[in-house]
Amino acid sequence: HNRGSAMRPSFLSLASLLATASARGSSSSSLFSSRLGTASAAASAAFLGPLIFSHRIQTTRADGEHREQKAEHYQVKEVKDYPSEEMDNSTCSSAMSNFDPEYPGTAVQRMRAVRERVAQLAESDLNGPWAEVRRKLLWAGGLKDLSSARPGEGYTGHSFNDWNHVDLTTMNDGDSDNQNDGRVKGIAVGNFLGEGIRRASLPELGPGGSWSTCALGCSQDPPQDVAHVQFRSRIAFKLVWVPNEQYDTFVLVDDDGKLLARGTPSDGPGGLPALRERVQNYRIMEGSKYSRAADRIASNAAAE
Repeated sequence: HNRGSAMRPSFLSLASLLATASARGSSSSSLFSSRLGTASAAASAAFLGPLIFSHRIQTTRADGEHREQKAEHYQVKEVKDYPSEEMDNSTCSSAMSNFDPEYPGTAVQRMRAVRERVAQLAESDLNGPWAEVRRKLLWAGGLKDLSSARPGEGYTGHSFNDWNHVDLTTMNDGDSDNQNDGRVKGIAVGNFLGEGIRRASLPELGPGGSWSTCALGCSQDPPQDVAHVQFRSRIAFKLVWVPNEQYDTFVLVDDDGKLLARGTPSDGPGGLPALRERVQNYRIMEGSKYSRAADRIASNAAAE
């Protein structure tokens, strides 16, 4: 009994010591686990951090490239869809160059094409037999040779063959049906020419039509003839017979009276339009800008 009593405190002390050790062990284990967790997190951060950061950089770069490509796409689209100011100005300039504000009925592109054809005529074209020369003048003016058509339906047998129908006029389509309201003196009121213009005009010279209009009234300033008043158009060229001894030479002049070409048909004067027609032709031009080139040639011929 005394021995058992002596051993009990020792047993209790041992139990207490084990309990304390166990608690300390548990605390140490918890602390170790905590420290291990902290170390693991640090290691993970050390390992994964650069990967995450690198991914973020790549993502940022990709987003930047996408934004740049998107911006570039819209910039290209903007240039494509909306012409530049330079392009607008070029288009506007081109449109304005084909419009004559003083004579808005002028088919400007066609008028230029006619004068280009006149410049292409060779001396042989202008100095051969009159019938052939006249056909060349019709061709240069953008007109068909319709000598068998009915008047008013494209007949051009009178073109350049009398004193009056010698103005090669190029008018816009919108003015082809214009009529004389009485302002062109000496010409019938009405003077409807639209249908004949459409039938006789060669299409390859450009928009609008051609016609050999009456020159009567051209000596006034500004001209009061069919081209300038009825059709509100300049002339591409005008045929004027030179007042030499036989009136056997002609000149072609533009709307300002500038010399474009000249010719002396080989079968003159017998094969030319009647002398009275050639004389009257010059008389309606006399003293105007349209007679200057013919006057110079006649003066030089007289001086020789």
